Amino acid sequence: MASLKDFSLYDISWNLSPEHAVTMYLEWGNNDWHAEYPPVRSKDDVSYYFVVDSWGASPIVRLVRRNSESAEDLISVPLPEALLPDYQAAHGSWRGISEPTPAIKDWLRQELGHH
Repeated sequence: MASLKDFSLYDISWNLSPEHAVTMYLEWGNNDWHAEYPPVRSKDDVSYYFVVDSWGASPIVRLVRRNSESAEDLISVPLPEALLPDYQAAHGSWRGISEPTPAIKDWLRQELGHH
């Protein structure tokens, strides 16, 4: 079974939110060339980013690989119990897909060895 450490060499886009990914990859031409993430030019442009999925009974963290053709979950891990209060403080009982909070990103960086 894969672990987060297996993805330590991936170039993670830490500031890429799910909303920005949709703008970049599904709404071509709808973002600024001077933005942190410039517009996608071809299907060879790929991003790796984390999301928190709270549709289920408890939140899970997913690493997504996205290009202009598809989004693929590379790994899904449960959000650690210790980070639930942080997540709930930011999102309450909202159900959906969200960007990880700063505390969750810190935990992910530690798990990946990106200190």
